[in-house]
Amino acid sequence: MPPVITIVLAQLLGTSLWFSANSAADDLVCSWQMQPADIGTLTNAVQLGFILGTLVFSLSGLADRFPASRIFAVCALLGAGFNAAFALLAHDLASGMPLRFAVGFCLAGVYPLGMKLVVTWVPERAGAALAWLVGMLTLGTALPHGVRLLGSGLPWQVAISVSSLLALLAAGLIFRLGDGPHLVRRHGAPPLRLGRVLYTFSIPAFRASALGYFGHQWELYAFWTLVPALLVASGLAESGTALLSGLAFATVGIGALGCVTGGFWSHRIGSARVAAAALATSALCCAFFPLTGELPAWLRVGLLLLWGFSVVADSPHFSALSARACPPEIVGSALAFQNAIGFAITMVSIQLATRWVGDWGLSIAWLLLPGPIFGLLGLFPLWRRPAA
Repeated sequence: MPPVITIVLAQLLGTSLWFSANSAADDLVCSWQMQPADIGTLTNAVQLGFILGTLVFSLSGLADRFPASRIFAVCALLGAGFNAAFALLAHDLASGMPLRFAVGFCLAGVYPLGMKLVVTWVPERAGAALAWLVGMLTLGTALPHGVRLLGSGLPWQVAISVSSLLALLAAGLIFRLGDGPHLVRRHGAPPLRLGRVLYTFSIPAFRASALGYFGHQWELYAFWTLVPALLVASGLAESGTALLSGLAFATVGIGALGCVTGGFWSHRIGSARVAAAALATSALCCAFFPLTGELPAWLRVGLLLLWGFSVVADSPHFSALSARACPPEIVGSALAFQNAIGFAITMVSIQLATRWVGDWGLSIAWLLLPGPIFGLLGLFPLWRRPAA
């Protein structure tokens, strides 16, 4: 199997851990006697674990000191274990949160290190390859909804446990593959210190890409978390139904097609302009979706699918632009640190969105709108240039 295909397949399987608990949100609210906002708290436990994990990997230099394939494999293995423990041992919010936190910490060795693995194998095609990688992350995020749809009559623990089995397979694939021949750490390269990672933000191209990414992150994970609530609030599906799982899977999963389409398009107009186009499209969807209450259901579903298509299509291009802008010997650490800041931003938008969605209804989409607008402004120095 070609290396890039192996990596993107492993990313699909490994990142199914991320939203595995969200696929069982209705059952968790009922069986654990939680409030809907507590689902946001569980999601944020994963985000916080991911943030601290990326900080450990980036600031310690672990992301560039050890083979990325080994870190990926170990973290996918541990993440599978913690996820299975959540399904089989957790019985309330207090016991579930530490396990979701641990899953997030392990994902810090799966997602950023998967990006580095792509660059070690095909640096000359990083934009297109990362588009496939993030597409698989998106499909992996949607995968628990799909598993839940297929096993709608089974206990919620089954769908979550399936994600653990998929992550074990991901660990085996990457352990067998190993690292690529590129971006080998040079002899005599400067030590990996905090200052070296922070230095990347003084590079104009890296800073512009990072600011675009931060705006994008305000919207993306809050949107993914809100998808079931938006479907229910808009009257497109009822809580706890197979239709809800199916539409949620389609809305999140179509982002994989957006990533791949953006990857092909980047060959013609460049990564920065693809990212800008995706930000602008998702901003329009944010602005107009709350106003669609009187439209036919098929139009509202279509707009939601367009939002799901565009909301993540820019993500791989921020990674490609940032990787291109920073010194090669600290690519892993710089991307991990950028991810840490971006995911800290997601915690704020997720917490606010899940807390207020009951009162705001569909208008909660407007809470996400500042993200893509800020991202467009931050990215402006790059997308105004000729395609490269």
